[in-house]
Amino acid sequence: MHVLLTEDDTLIAHGIVAGLNAQGLTVDHATTAAQAEAMLHAACFDVLILDLGLPDEDGLALLQRLRRQGLNLPVLILSARDAVAERVAGLQAGADDYLLKPFDLRELAARLHSLLRRAAGRCVNLIEHGRLRYDPSGCQAFLDGVPVDLSRREQALLQTLLNNRDRVLSSAQLKDAVYGFSDDVESNALNVHIHHLRRKLGPSIVETVRGLGYRLGPVGDSMPVRATAEP
Repeated sequence: MHVLLTEDDTLIAHGIVAGLNAQGLTVDHATTAAQAEAMLHAACFDVLILDLGLPDEDGLALLQRLRRQGLNLPVLILSARDAVAERVAGLQAGADDYLLKPFDLRELAARLHSLLRRAAGRCVNLIEHGRLRYDPSGCQAFLDGVPVDLSRREQALLQTLLNNRDRVLSSAQLKDAVYGFSDDVESNALNVHIHHLRRKLGPSIVETVRGLGYRLGPVGDSMPVRATAEP
């Protein structure tokens, strides 16, 4: 899951980024409304976490403008404004969820997974694809019921493909999902992660569409009969 966090408090932002990274999410951070808007136009995100008290513009005004522009990704407002009227205004402005500060990182992560699950049209957290099952909250993949050890980057890649069934995703879209705006990504890094997924889950799990990108492949007999967790 690729998350854009818009939060001007550096201490809070660093804590959120570290906590969500530890739970397998890719997080980019913006400190102002203008920076967040520019990043949303420059890359693909799955969900936006939005603080309301931004230094250059009120978060509600930013949200309303983004919705008028056609932005349809899920938005979770994270704010200390606890009045009922404030929460109602946030939801009416286009937010999909509203979480009050202070908060527990586990609840924040659970709400993000819930938003993405609803956006993908799923009613349960567990994602199934033939013999493969993936639990995004628990960061665990299973093949024929046996746990498969995946790195954080491999999990991000797998979840992006699972959440975009039948869609062809470009290399740039996959890199956004796996790395965010990181500048220290080697040119062949994405291919390495794809290779590892194919090795662990079978060569058909990632299908190459020549000249366009990649998509989730069919689960068939080419997948391993059994996978074991790596040490």
